[in-house]
Amino acid sequence: MSLTAASRHLADRHPEIARLHKLHGPCRLGPKPLVEERFGQLARSIVYQQLAGSAARAIWGRLLSALGGVCTPEGILAASDSDLRAAGLSRSKAVSLRDLAARASSGELSLSRIGRLSDEDAQKALTAVRGIGPWTAQMFLMFSLRRLDVWPAGDLGVRKGYALAFGPGETLTEREAQPLGDRFRPYRSVAAWYCWRACEGDAPDW
Repeated sequence: MSLTAASRHLADRHPEIARLHKLHGPCRLGPKPLVEERFGQLARSIVYQQLAGSAARAIWGRLLSALGGVCTPEGILAASDSDLRAAGLSRSKAVSLRDLAARASSGELSLSRIGRLSDEDAQKALTAVRGIGPWTAQMFLMFSLRRLDVWPAGDLGVRKGYALAFGPGETLTEREAQPLGDRFRPYRSVAAWYCWRACEGDAPDW
């Protein structure tokens, strides 16, 4: 089902989403990335972790420059430790990028075939990589693979938006929010997008 149809499906069944649908229109997740862009997306997500936007963008820009303008497994594996550190990467993030590159290069993490896996198996494959946690894996499923039934209960914007749109008004904990997505199956990704809208937040910069 398309995002537009899934949005209408939820709006027809949930008055709170109908209100958000009227204000913001159907769910939009941006252009679907090409398969060859998937590695760069994951590498970028590792670089951006726990950094302010301006600092993350600067480090990512320096890393791309060091790699010749494009981030590939081969480029990361060929780069020296000093190259990665000169770009501003911490030792931990450099190790994480090398782990991602090694798994992608060997085929242990096949980013060209990951779309054939179930949501659960795809998330397991991604979180096996050092530096990729559940949130990053869920964003990849939503924005890169366009999976419609992902519920990122650990995302602060989703929890805050759900509380504002559906009650009780106070931001939920991840444990509280986890089962609340079940009412939106099989379009929990779309419901999450409307939760971001409810708290006037943008979807994650993926």
